[in-house]
Amino acid sequence: MDTAPQIDAIRADLEAIVAGDEASHPIAERLLRALDSSLQLRMLDAIGQAALELSDQLPGGRVEVRLAGRDVRLVYVADETVQAPQLVDDEGTARLTLRMPEGLKTVVEEAATNEGLSTNAWLVAAVKRSLDQRPRRRIGNRLTGFAQG
Repeated sequence: MDTAPQIDAIRADLEAIVAGDEASHPIAERLLRALDSSLQLRMLDAIGQAALELSDQLPGGRVEVRLAGRDVRLVYVADETVQAPQLVDDEGTARLTLRMPEGLKTVVEEAATNEGLSTNAWLVAAVKRSLDQRPRRRIGNRLTGFAQG
């Protein structure tokens, strides 16, 4: 949504108030220039507050305010739920013993509970996400690695 029409409407309202009074016209023009950015910020505040109120009422998602210059977009973003990962092969599962600090274990259990998964399913999903996101090395005319200067 372009907020310029609302700002222009406020400008027209103020100009209508001083119409016919030539002495007040320069004062109104200076006042409008001074208020322009403040009016824009107040409109963005109101839009942001509306997005928060809508987000509180929407199950399974939220409304985000996205800006591009003076163009404002309200975008619905669905909550991401982690599905239990599907096994690549149907041969079954393997058992793995994992040792971790007690504090980390507590954080993992809380994260799993928040996502509605068992601790095991959450750990499997986390490992799978980590492996899916790591960069793959290619053989060819590319240089990879780290540089220090």
